[in-house]
Amino acid sequence: MVPRVLVSGSTGLIGSALRPTLQSAGYEIVSLVRGNPRAGNEIAWDPSQSLAPDSVSGFNAVVHLAGESIVGRWTDEKKRRIRESRVSGTQHLSQALAQAPQKPQVMVCSSAIGYYGDRGDEILREDSSSGAGFLADVCRQWEAATAPAAGAGIRVAHLRTGVVLSKDGGALAKMLTPFRLGLAGNMGSGQQWWSWVALQDLAGAILHILRTDSLQGPVNGVAPNPVTNAEFTRTLASVLSRPAIFPMPAFAARLAFGEMANELLLASQRVDPAKLKSTGYGFQQPDLRHALEKILKN
Repeated sequence: MVPRVLVSGSTGLIGSALRPTLQSAGYEIVSLVRGNPRAGNEIAWDPSQSLAPDSVSGFNAVVHLAGESIVGRWTDEKKRRIRESRVSGTQHLSQALAQAPQKPQVMVCSSAIGYYGDRGDEILREDSSSGAGFLADVCRQWEAATAPAAGAGIRVAHLRTGVVLSKDGGALAKMLTPFRLGLAGNMGSGQQWWSWVALQDLAGAILHILRTDSLQGPVNGVAPNPVTNAEFTRTLASVLSRPAIFPMPAFAARLAFGEMANELLLASQRVDPAKLKSTGYGFQQPDLRHALEKILKN
């Protein structure tokens, strides 16, 4: 029998890469979608509303990726959407799965390394404590919202993602134009650690979690070689054969992006994917230069 996977956020950046990865591994995918579903491979849902347990019954696995984008100025309304889309959506889905007549064996729920807060040079593994700030608070609530599923005996993994590298979306796509114009440089001091991961490696990590029964709880979804912002800047500029001589001082980043600058651009998170490494996951692109070269040549 073909294993069936229920995926939310399947049209987003990560979901778009995950679909072909799962399909090539022999999985059948059904998507949770907002709006009118197509017959057979889509199920309608509203993250702010409860789900009928029968509608999510009979799946071998669930991958929950949906949530409001964190990119943009964090107004009070934006922060409310970021929090509620993650916490309420996860809670409603978890409650439905817990009550489903045929429960999945595993649920992979997206989270973020924002859980750790701004930690300087400290090496952060899955057992490291949570930090301070809006994103850390959201991540704690987001992960806690899966409690109904875990309590029903479903193996739950929280995939704490870092900076996802793809030319088709996310942070890297937004950086390419200023870097290609030679108008980019370090963010702030440049000494803050950026923990990154190639999109294809992240999709592969999700498949690895589905197949690895020992993986549960937090799992750091980052490459094994984090870099400082200054090294990231130098490497991307070099791959593009452009200079990077226009730094953005911290005050300018805060002026342009507000609170988001402190927690996304200037925060330091040196994260180690300890659980993925210890369970034998083989990163295809563990080195930043090679990852950028492969991403940008395709």
